[in-house]
Amino acid sequence: MLKLSKKSEYALMAAGYMAVKNQGTAITAKEIANSFNLSYELISKVLQSLSKNQIVVSYKGVKGGYVLSKSPIDISLIDLIKAVEPDYQIAECLRYESKKSCCYEEHCTIKDPLASVQQKIDKVFLETKLSHII
Repeated sequence: MLKLSKKSEYALMAAGYMAVKNQGTAITAKEIANSFNLSYELISKVLQSLSKNQIVVSYKGVKGGYVLSKSPIDISLIDLIKAVEPDYQIAECLRYESKKSCCYEEHCTIKDPLASVQQKIDKVFLETKLSHII
């Protein structure tokens, strides 16, 4: 079964929360974690990755926290997913440059069809904006 990783789910939830709640004030990792009953440690790591990839801006200090760097209509789901999971693929073999990296290469007939499926999934995630899921 195809499934988003927990990090990807947290990235979507955190960005969605910021899109809805953010009215010029920074949102803390603790607020997001408490709102969804999520792991504070993991949401903090996710927010750091989103910041590193310039999807959110991080502010330090007493009134610190995170804000989206751009409008939700300008943030695609693929941006969020790849920020926290740069190697995301539906099959392990799709991460490799060539079939030679796969121990099943001699008998495998699914890599190319799965690559086509991956492209279609990527297209849906690219065309679906954060604003569509909030």
